[in-house]
Amino acid sequence: MRSKNKIIMANKNKTEEQFANVEQALSKTEQYIEDNQKSLMIIIGAIVGIIVLFKAYQNLYMEPLEEEAKIEAYMAELYFQKDSFNLALNGDGQYAGFLDVASDYSSTKVGNLANYYAGICYLQTGEYQNAIDYLEDFSSNDIILSSLAIGCIGDAYMELGDTDSAEDAYEDAIKNSENKFTAPRYMMKLAMIHELNGDYSDALDIYEAIKEDFKESREASGIEKYISRAENR
Repeated sequence: MRSKNKIIMANKNKTEEQFANVEQALSKTEQYIEDNQKSLMIIIGAIVGIIVLFKAYQNLYMEPLEEEAKIEAYMAELYFQKDSFNLALNGDGQYAGFLDVASDYSSTKVGNLANYYAGICYLQTGEYQNAIDYLEDFSSNDIILSSLAIGCIGDAYMELGDTDSAEDAYEDAIKNSENKFTAPRYMMKLAMIHELNGDYSDALDIYEAIKEDFKESREASGIEKYISRAENR
């Protein structure tokens, strides 16, 4: 019984000690706040001021600039849809092209997208290094669009005869998003490079992956002939 009482007393003392430590910590915190109240208020005020300035910047500057960029890019987009790539790039003398939009509105979403369009225009007109440069300046959280941009960089490298860089780009496009639209497209192109390099086993693995993992894709519909070709080399 006496032993049990000792344990109870020990636990009680331990609990009291813990409460004392907590109270001491709270007291130190309160003292710190009291001693540094002025500095803390300045810091809080600065944070609030930054938030207010950012909101004002967005509402009074960026949003109108974004709308202006959309208007400037309108005709370029129409020319692009009509495959008039030179006009889409350079404008028609009255309306801006994607090059001007990308340069003049670089801080906007429209300006960023203009880099993508300019890259595709250059790819279509055979200016492959320019295509690479503009596509590399483009960034997007859209997994389809970003994968297409990376894959088009691979296409440009292929046209330049740089199969190693093309291979890297196609691999990056596949890793970027294994969706059923872009992944099998660039898997096919990657497999073709393997065949060009005589790596038929690697090409076969990719063809079989398309057959197995992307059954509904356009690439899968004719994949058997590619499998057969790789198997017989």
